[in-house]
Amino acid sequence: MTEPLLQASNITVRLGGRTVVDGANVTLNAGEFVALVGPNGAGKTTLLRALAGLLPCFGEVMLDGEKSSALTARERARRLAYLPQGHAFSWPLPAGEIVALGRYPHADPFSPVSQRDRTAVAHAMEATGTKDFADRIVTRLSGGERARVALARVLATEAKVLLADEPIISLDPRHQFVVMDVLQQVARSGGAVLTVLHDLALAARYASRVLVLEQGRIAADAPPQRALSRERIARIFGVETDMVRLGDMQVPMVTKPL
Repeated sequence: MTEPLLQASNITVRLGGRTVVDGANVTLNAGEFVALVGPNGAGKTTLLRALAGLLPCFGEVMLDGEKSSALTARERARRLAYLPQGHAFSWPLPAGEIVALGRYPHADPFSPVSQRDRTAVAHAMEATGTKDFADRIVTRLSGGERARVALARVLATEAKVLLADEPIISLDPRHQFVVMDVLQQVARSGGAVLTVLHDLALAARYASRVLVLEQGRIAADAPPQRALSRERIARIFGVETDMVRLGDMQVPMVTKPL
């Protein structure tokens, strides 16, 4: 039996004297696209940052069978890529150079760019529809364009585990589907994706599994139709939903607050 690409046990994060994530267990297997959902303030971003090694936490994170804490930052970055929300860029560099930064974990700063680097960058920009503005200064791009450049940079790393925090928040409807398709393809190619989503319908349509976070605790970890039941959505999110059939799946559509 193969090891999970990521296995986190009893992850607990305390910030400012308050427990923000409380005893979370997360497993990501190769081929899985997992959605992390929950109301504002549930601890979703905090959990993602803890899994990425960006926040101190109690508990243990394993990457491909090895303790994350025992890996160097470069080794961890080759195995796990993290896409934060916000897509802020401080440097006025061409978009193509920003994407190429995703190759940093694979070489030291003085190594020449390899053909594999060029291929990884080209594939990432093709997948995200960003190659047409590769030469444009990233700080002059629209919010949606910057979001796709940020995703391309993460994809260029070719890490097996991808953690994405609200990757579709600033995108128009078409590009929301483009990004969701890209993330799904990462999983289908043997990777594992954990992404924070607020759109419960998209979570149900794309995810193989849904984690529901409530006040720092995982309230559900199951396939979408079980995790996103009308009763659970009403209790945790405070909204009423109708279940709409799309093909062979039931998708929750929010209708009104409770």
